[in-house]
Amino acid sequence: MDQTTVKGEKMIRNRQETDKPAIEGGMPVRETKIYYGHQYIDEADVQAVVEVLRYGDLTCGPKIRELEDKLCALTGAKYAVVCSNGTAALHIAALSAGVGEGDEVITTPITFAASANCALYCGARPVFADIDPETYNIDPQKVEEAVTEKTKAVVAVDYTGQSAALDPLREICRKHGLTLIEDGAHVIGTKYKGKANGSIADMTTFSFHPVKTVTGGEGGAVLTSDESLYQKLLLYRSHGITRNRDLMVHEPEGAWYYEQVDLGYNYRMTDIQAALIISQLDKLPMFSRRRKEIVARYDEAFGRLPSLFVQREIPESDTTRHLYILRIVPEKLAIDRKQFFDALAAENVCCNVHYIPTYFFPYYEKLGYRRGICPNAEKLYEEIISLPLYYAMTDEDVESVIRAVTKIAEYYAAE
Repeated sequence: MDQTTVKGEKMIRNRQETDKPAIEGGMPVRETKIYYGHQYIDEADVQAVVEVLRYGDLTCGPKIRELEDKLCALTGAKYAVVCSNGTAALHIAALSAGVGEGDEVITTPITFAASANCALYCGARPVFADIDPETYNIDPQKVEEAVTEKTKAVVAVDYTGQSAALDPLREICRKHGLTLIEDGAHVIGTKYKGKANGSIADMTTFSFHPVKTVTGGEGGAVLTSDESLYQKLLLYRSHGITRNRDLMVHEPEGAWYYEQVDLGYNYRMTDIQAALIISQLDKLPMFSRRRKEIVARYDEAFGRLPSLFVQREIPESDTTRHLYILRIVPEKLAIDRKQFFDALAAENVCCNVHYIPTYFFPYYEKLGYRRGICPNAEKLYEEIISLPLYYAMTDEDVESVIRAVTKIAEYYAAE
């Protein structure tokens, strides 16, 4: 028989005993754990890496150019520069944009810290613009309001894999003479207005971390169609050293000659990583298709529950999701996000939270940032959970996640 009980100050409806969440003493939806993300490696990937280990150059070899050409073909960008990771990609993109001491770079607080840290690496100050409360991407109007005489660039994050509103952002950057850097760590496989992300902004950065749609273990890339930016990216990736005679100050002394013409970094990618990413890119269509299937099933199931909010997608974005964000509606639940998160863990659904607003971190507090500057982002953080989403999830895995979320949402629904 149903019973009405009090949880905190809210009333909840206890349903049948069998519907109890595991955290309340019920049975979990499954015995084994489902994690929020995981790479998929097949035999073709293994063989691609083995071939390099046995016969190829381990670094600075032909696989680097092959991967760069493949990324250009995928996105339509004229140039690609691969590097050691997504953070390195953001750093060299900011350097190539001319970001330096005293400048400002506008970005979103709902992102991994690297999106803002790249400005700090260059001696600039990150400026946080608030998000759209329904899409969770940076709000172009808030970007416009944040522009000052010191603004040098905008780092727009394609949060969850949904494209940022690139056309309005490009117009803002054009009007104010700014460089648009698209942090596309989540976005590979997505299209904006039918055009692949990677060829639209002045520069777009990718990440190949293991939980991303395509992985190299680690790895990053910057894509651009601007040749002058491309030449700078090449320099900053590798110590500021060049063998390009057009960039040298002195006459070459011989075939061995090279010059350091700027201060760069050792952000090179290995051919081992490149070979793996090349093989992974061959599977991008099937990775994208499966992620879309899972997202559609989640949206259908959770869109029916009044205590949950499904992220809105802009019509311009044909999205390959890296993350699936579940957002609770607090006034319709008798529990908060932490309790919901813990209840899912008890059901063996292991989630995460993406992201803590960057300026919440102690390092940013030391720099003078305070809470309250982006209220939409701060409210979002209090209400979100990242659910499992990866290619290798079976239909049974997906249904287990749905059953766990539904069980918790219904059990703790506020009266």
